[in-house]
Amino acid sequence: MKAAERRLGLIHRLSKAIPDYRTPGKIEHTHEEILCQRIFAIACGHPDCNDAAHLSNDPVHKILAGRTEKDAPALASQSTLSRFENSLCAVDLYRMADTLADTIIEHHRRRLHGRARRITLDLDPTEDPTHGQQELTFYSGFYRSHCYLPLLGFMTFDTEPDQYLFAAMLRPGNAPALKGSIPVIKRILSKLRDAFPKAEVLVRLDGAFACEELFSFLESENVKFVVNMAKNSILKKKAEKLMRKARRKSKASGETENEFGECKYSAKKWSRKRRIIIKAEKTVHPGRPARDNPRFVVTNLTQTPRYVFKKKYCKRGDAENRIKELKDLHIDRTSCTSFLANQFRILLTMAAFALMQEIRARAARTTMARAQVSTIIQKLIKIGVQVTVSVRRIIFELPRACPERNAFIQIARALATE
Repeated sequence: MKAAERRLGLIHRLSKAIPDYRTPGKIEHTHEEILCQRIFAIACGHPDCNDAAHLSNDPVHKILAGRTEKDAPALASQSTLSRFENSLCAVDLYRMADTLADTIIEHHRRRLHGRARRITLDLDPTEDPTHGQQELTFYSGFYRSHCYLPLLGFMTFDTEPDQYLFAAMLRPGNAPALKGSIPVIKRILSKLRDAFPKAEVLVRLDGAFACEELFSFLESENVKFVVNMAKNSILKKKAEKLMRKARRKSKASGETENEFGECKYSAKKWSRKRRIIIKAEKTVHPGRPARDNPRFVVTNLTQTPRYVFKKKYCKRGDAENRIKELKDLHIDRTSCTSFLANQFRILLTMAAFALMQEIRARAARTTMARAQVSTIIQKLIKIGVQVTVSVRRIIFELPRACPERNAFIQIARALATE
């Protein structure tokens, strides 16, 4: 993890984004050390500040924070970490979010030599349940719970399987889907166009984002988009001819069948008609009654309806796997009273996720190549070793019987030699 962080240069950049107004002579723990301690602890599966009680003297965590001497002082305590979390203002958090996005984009620009042809952006809100007196927690009728609704943004380069987190914005529990989405997209578009001037950008979104304000913005920015559209009586009527075909095919085969088509449609608040892709589907499941399942997607792409729906829109579902991984890293551990402190925790988890993705990127041709973050933590990070501490060095002896020994060695060498 330390080697992965060194490749990204993430923590040093984050520390520079936060001004330190403390008296220099009285500082025991620098911002960089505190960020190291928190980010590496989250990546190791220890998301709470309370974990510092048993980790502050751990030799591994001391080394991660740069304290390599035998008698090095302990890392920051829980109270110090909590004070730091609650000391940051909105401007500090904005700088940190901007730094995270810049660092991740720059890393991939170097990796791809600025030659990506298409960059796909996926934005998704997710539920972050709250259980106390956190600021701006509200009841969500959709999730039927008191929660926050963080907005997560992922980017994919060309046909690569991985999606990289570039934004994580905490929002109140009653926030509409569009809240904050346009500023997030606008900011990332500027950065991506500087780093990848020849790349085409495609935005994929769920149905809650479908509105005139978003469509007009994306069109003004010359951005391609595919956005799910909630069904209504007019769209159902336009899809009826295709639905009849799908019903006949399903009745003949006894299986789920679908037909694809398109139409022009404009909602009342839209400034003009736009292309709608129609997927007319008759679904058949054993033990359940067959039912109609028409689906609609708004797009400005020009390919065939089947291609747009199957090859462009459907792939956005993989973002749910990345959200699951983030929850495995406890991005929803927003238990601070302060809203800003909880936003800070989300940014720390975003940084930890970037490190885990870098480790996975070095795992090509191993059993960990497509492993989930939780699997990487359990099989490569949280493993037993014998620690020997002497005056000159600290030795970690890994067991020869480690199940993922070969993958561990290959990833470590890949990170160490590049």
